[in-house]
Amino acid sequence: MSQLDLACEAGISTRHLSFVETGRAAPSRDMLLHLAEQLEVPVRERNVLLVAAGYAPLFPERSLEDPQLAAARAAIDKVLESHKPYPAFAVDRHWNMVASNNAMPSIYDGVAPDLMRPPVNVLRLALHPQGMAPRTANLAEWRAHLLARLRQQIDLTADQVLMDLHAELIAYPAPRAAPTHAGANRIPGVLTPFQLRVGDAVLSFFSTTMVFGTPIDVTLSELAIESFFPADAETAAAVREMGE
Repeated sequence: MSQLDLACEAGISTRHLSFVETGRAAPSRDMLLHLAEQLEVPVRERNVLLVAAGYAPLFPERSLEDPQLAAARAAIDKVLESHKPYPAFAVDRHWNMVASNNAMPSIYDGVAPDLMRPPVNVLRLALHPQGMAPRTANLAEWRAHLLARLRQQIDLTADQVLMDLHAELIAYPAPRAAPTHAGANRIPGVLTPFQLRVGDAVLSFFSTTMVFGTPIDVTLSELAIESFFPADAETAAAVREMGE
């Protein structure tokens, strides 16, 4: 983003922005927050920016069990529970599962017990050769999708834990690209399905990600709810039968 573009988006002069950028002018706290908003800087990094400029951090970071986050935790649990019989879970910034609706336990059949011990990392669970990878019918496609999401997150945060996780995941055996399951409804370029063998069936899902829209807490800003929906009528029927 050019200096002129940022100045126009932020509604300030390029001269003032140039002085801030080169250190000739000390920005106010409000100016830093305004620029961070225009640049979509993550909340955690906004605290780092404030401290670097000599201001106190503004955004608290609490545990999800903190009483002050009770309303948010209740909302998370309600969203997860209402999504049954389809699986849904909440993850933190490192893709560790912090809550789940425990739907469809059969999708974890055959997973190594170590991978299911808290904290469960959902990317490791999905791509580990002793996790769900051997039963993922379109593993090459699903692996590429998850790794792309992880790389985008690394580009945004430069988080070393995520970098280490990425290095671990790409070291797992990489499958050859193969045709996806014929029974899956696919919309090329729009949705990447997750196709999992459960018993004799191949279930096909697509996922959505939900985040809090206006968080002022670091923990909530980094939390995401991943929900899986049936991608075809056969999967929907199979899941209903499992729940009966």
